[in-house]
Amino acid sequence: MARALVAEGLGTALLLAVVVGSGIMGESLAGGNAAVALLANSLATGAALVVLILVFGPISGAHLNPVVTLSAAVRGRLAWARVAPYVLAQVAGAFAGVLLAHVMFGLPAFSASAHVRAGPGLLLSEVVATFGLVLTILAVERHRPAAVPHAVALYVVAAYWFTASTSFANPAVTLARAATATFAGIRPADVPGFVAAQLLGAAGAVALFDWLWSPRTAPAPAPAEATAVGPARAGSPS
Repeated sequence: MARALVAEGLGTALLLAVVVGSGIMGESLAGGNAAVALLANSLATGAALVVLILVFGPISGAHLNPVVTLSAAVRGRLAWARVAPYVLAQVAGAFAGVLLAHVMFGLPAFSASAHVRAGPGLLLSEVVATFGLVLTILAVERHRPAAVPHAVALYVVAAYWFTASTSFANPAVTLARAATATFAGIRPADVPGFVAAQLLGAAGAVALFDWLWSPRTAPAPAPAEATAVGPARAGSPS
């Protein structure tokens, strides 16, 4: 348990250091071009996610996200007794990551963001972004678990661009990004709406996954004469 919590805290801290740090670097080098800054931010985040999930996955599952932890508990893949410690480690790690990024770039330890992220479109974006993230994790983990790090990273990079909110999709990340007055920030007043939207999106993903991939809808076993040809293909439903 102690190792799992350290893995969740450290992994989330490094994720936030990448999100905030690459946002600062991208904005400073982009010369006012917001598209270039967002491209740098999204690519750095996606690359880091692959590494972080590969590194910490064997220890804690590399949730790095309270909605992923809650989804695992709801589906019986994680004991409920672990949920609160996991979430606390993720939130603490997220703020530590913001602090680390600020110190690296010579900024104050924490500073409240004034970046307004409000409105129905952005809230809907967070529902969609979180729904897609959780569904990606659940589906790929079931059929091709080794591909989860790459699938998650690819989805996150895409979601930076196709959602109006630039896809926070993580309550711990959202809380910590309210403490940075940089490119990645979010106004504290907008945090509750984002978190509620993220929880709604995650709940929808879990419900849809359990219906689409339920045992009742699983493909029927192949006839004996077909299975005698050779072993099942990699990635086939278990």
